[in-house]
Amino acid sequence: MNIVILAAGTGKRMRSALPKVLHPLAGRPLLAHVIDTARTLEPTRLVVVIGYGADLVREAVAAPDVQFAVQEQQLGTGHAVQQALPLLDPSVPTLVLYGDVPLTRASTLRRLTDGAGQHGYGVLTVTLDNPTGYGRIVRNAAGKVERIVEQKDATPAQQQICEINTGIVVMPTARLDAWLGALKNDNSQGEFYLTDVVELAIEAGLEIVTAQPDEEWETLGVNSKQQLAELERIHQRNVADALLVAGVTLADPARIDVRGSLECGRDVSIDVNCVFEGRVVLADNVSIGPNCVIRNATIGAGTRVDAYTHIEGAEVGAHAVLGPYARLRPGATLADEVHIGNFVEVKNAVIGRGSKANHLSYVGDSDVGTRVNIGAGTITCNYDGANKFRTVIEDDVFVGSDTQLVAPVRVGRGATIAAGTTVWKDVEEGVLVLNDKTQTGKQGYVRPTKKKG
Repeated sequence: MNIVILAAGTGKRMRSALPKVLHPLAGRPLLAHVIDTARTLEPTRLVVVIGYGADLVREAVAAPDVQFAVQEQQLGTGHAVQQALPLLDPSVPTLVLYGDVPLTRASTLRRLTDGAGQHGYGVLTVTLDNPTGYGRIVRNAAGKVERIVEQKDATPAQQQICEINTGIVVMPTARLDAWLGALKNDNSQGEFYLTDVVELAIEAGLEIVTAQPDEEWETLGVNSKQQLAELERIHQRNVADALLVAGVTLADPARIDVRGSLECGRDVSIDVNCVFEGRVVLADNVSIGPNCVIRNATIGAGTRVDAYTHIEGAEVGAHAVLGPYARLRPGATLADEVHIGNFVEVKNAVIGRGSKANHLSYVGDSDVGTRVNIGAGTITCNYDGANKFRTVIEDDVFVGSDTQLVAPVRVGRGATIAAGTTVWKDVEEGVLVLNDKTQTGKQGYVRPTKKKG
């Protein structure tokens, strides 16, 4: 089977310079969702017809299995499919999909293609309570499809029909060249409609087979930001329902956003307003507090992520505690039982088992051993304005509050760093390090007062 995806339109109602099919749904372009579904059908050829913003679209979805046909002028759906013809295998049927209809299930498409077979003509239809704006399926007295009439060309009687054309069709490819070449554009839009091929197929003696989706939302397209927002909520609710079926506890299924893939173990709980991007894996008994953002990360079993924590490109071990208000940046690798507390940032650092940084610290470009305590206000000074250097803190080190570790520097096992110390030389094992200070007190000191006027 060939699959052709129409993605050449401008999307004027989106009021955006971005091609319509590149607007994001669940963090990925609309067109990417359609291509993913198409791939599950294992097509012989997969062709995307591009036009407006062609270079942007090509760059966004380019892949070895995707070919592109260019529709220089947008002269209708029939004209668009015509541009793809040279790239198609004429010995197998062609399924036509749309780059702005992202939620159609593969099972629905298989039902349509199975019904049409190798040489039939199939149309995916759906019955709507309010069919306004859609092409109507006109049937004869025997219930067979006679034609498809667009809304603007329909008579008042035809406009009462509730069964509509979704635009998704499967056709015998060998006949397409003749059928598409015979299309006329004598309609209100002055376009060559793919829907008019139905009449040509009937004239050729083919019976039109129809199928309907299990859910109406499978056929919904995007023509405006309002419709995009509606489909986003539908998609996210579907994702939430699948998580619930899998045993995940969601505080509110209406307040979770998955913009990629989320894999959860047993007894995972997720509070409200959490966003998951890219590929996220949550092991057994992980709990995620409210308002967290987690992107491309793996969280180990039994770990607790408290409110407002941001995690990106990180690996977290088991039974760790993160947050609230913690931030893990790319390259953060935390072993089991690590604690990263409020307003602590970790970047490109490895932190060993049982180590803690509970308050107001920055740990970057560092290797931290096991059972290390990093006091509040500690900073690894890893950047000299041109290059970055690494800090090594060995096992069982105690770092006092308000410490600066100026990389490159190594702190030996079991060392203690007094509060307020700047460390710019390597520290031997087991020693106490501090900067010599004196503290004096002045009696009778009077604070300055603000001058008036």
